[in-house]
Amino acid sequence: MTAIAATLQAFFTDRLIRQRQASPHTVAAYRDTVRLLLTFAVSQAEIPFCRLDFADLQAPVIAAFLDYLEQERGNSVRTRNARLAAIHSLFGFAALHHPEHATDIGRVLAIPAKRSDHTIVTFLTDTETDALLAAPDRSTRTGRRDHTLLLLAIQTGLRASELTSLTRGHLHLGTGAHVSCHGKGRKDRITPLTNDTVTALRVWLTEHTGPSENPLFPTNRGRPMSADALQQRLTLHAATAALTCPSLATKNVTPHVLRHTAAMRLLHAGVDVTVIALWLGHENVNTTQIYLQADLALKEHALARTTPPNTKPGRYHAPDPLVAFLEDL
Repeated sequence: MTAIAATLQAFFTDRLIRQRQASPHTVAAYRDTVRLLLTFAVSQAEIPFCRLDFADLQAPVIAAFLDYLEQERGNSVRTRNARLAAIHSLFGFAALHHPEHATDIGRVLAIPAKRSDHTIVTFLTDTETDALLAAPDRSTRTGRRDHTLLLLAIQTGLRASELTSLTRGHLHLGTGAHVSCHGKGRKDRITPLTNDTVTALRVWLTEHTGPSENPLFPTNRGRPMSADALQQRLTLHAATAALTCPSLATKNVTPHVLRHTAAMRLLHAGVDVTVIALWLGHENVNTTQIYLQADLALKEHALARTTPPNTKPGRYHAPDPLVAFLEDL
């Protein structure tokens, strides 16, 4: 076994799973990055996997791999940077165990993330939100499940993984009604629920009975919904809602768009960004600043409170017809 093989095993089992207690999503993302990198490296070095070592994973190879992700696989800059972050984490771990490769490892760790454009977040207006919530056919059990799920997502701003992992036991619908979840970074948090959401959840729980460990929004087979299944249901209902609300047809409605919608609703209600950060489970308040940038209504309100400059527009004087004729020649 080469040094890189032993290091990889220790990185996943000791560093990620045991020490950091990384979520399955994080482990899967890091696994995919390493698999892509090793496949690329052996194709460049023209050697089998069993002979791959640190000498075959130097900074020029890593840089070429990052270019390959963008140019040949069509990955975005954000995806490229996420892959680089996983590589940095792996090589940072390797630096502690293989000081003999410190120089090569240091060059890899020095590869910077690529700057990317900051896009404005997509969220739903009140009209679009109402249309989406009205889309599921509540005469069916699946429709009632989807309506309750969408309402909970828009009100709480839970991530897709948090929504699909909810169980009946995560709900507390008595005094101080709230939902608890085990979120990103293995952080637990609770989110209060509005009266309308509590009512919808109570109706759903009356129909969907079972022990507290059962999934809150199960599939027809009683299993937790997958992320793909959640997106498929959301796409279906967004298409239905677009028939009555055409502006939805121009938006790619995803579970994260519902999360953005919850944040923007809080912001429009005058809630401070620090509270919104706690609500969404953001580790850094700076992450929440994207909603301030996307809030046109907030900017228009600020503009209305300013004093406009004391100036007058200039007057347009048409040129002499003869001069205009000469200039056009």
